[in-house]
Amino acid sequence: MKTESQAQGTSYLLRPEGRIGYDVGGVGPLIVLVPGMGDLRAAYRFLAPELRAAGYRVASTDLRGHGDSDSNFASYGDVETASDIVALIEELGGPAIVVGNSMGAGAAAFAAAERPELISALVLVGPFVRNGETTSIQKLLLRIAMAQPWAALSWNGYLPKLYKGTLPVDFSDYRKDVVKSLRRPGYAKSFSLTTRTDHTPTEHRLSEIKVPTLVVMGEKDPDFPDPRGEAEWISQTLNAKVVMVPDSGHYPQSQQPKITTSAVLSFLKELSRDA
Repeated sequence: MKTESQAQGTSYLLRPEGRIGYDVGGVGPLIVLVPGMGDLRAAYRFLAPELRAAGYRVASTDLRGHGDSDSNFASYGDVETASDIVALIEELGGPAIVVGNSMGAGAAAFAAAERPELISALVLVGPFVRNGETTSIQKLLLRIAMAQPWAALSWNGYLPKLYKGTLPVDFSDYRKDVVKSLRRPGYAKSFSLTTRTDHTPTEHRLSEIKVPTLVVMGEKDPDFPDPRGEAEWISQTLNAKVVMVPDSGHYPQSQQPKITTSAVLSFLKELSRDA
């Protein structure tokens, strides 16, 4: 029997170009969980049950062209993902607190600027809300490495580097699921196009975001030359709280689930007190 701390099976949000896969479960205020590029909504497999048990209705969504979502979308990126987040909140009945990881954080931030009445708070995990400093050659090499013919193979090799620090207890199996998902017809192309995401539209909208925000950053996040410095810059820009997670890379929600869950629940309690 399914309990309130469990989610239902996959549901689908209908969008003009295809379907977005998601699951939802629990009773209470709505929280939407958005994974990052090349990831699955199961990235929140440790956090989601704890949020439902704490009295929230939790929807975990796949990105377009990832997981249970369709792979026939024409475009991918922060703006497109933000529109999917907004549509899901409208479908489920908002407002919602949005938790985004990596690119999902950039999309969540854009959505909060675009539709402030639908998003009551943000939790940005390992967030990309602006482009990193990369040369034209580095961008070209990334595009080549993540090209469709060998995208799954490249991502399989690169993933462990993003999990610098403590690995999740189920990392081996989860990594296999991620790579298997990319090897389905059409999904490597979607992933390859997603790797070209430009975060400039999100950066230009940051000043419009007024909702309470928590930044959760792994102390060893390899995607940032200075993870703490990036977290502090976001904090100053958004007047956000910051939690640095020790011995964690780009995915603190699964590398250090107890620390991350505790930080998120504490933030949610503060929101409830201030409401």
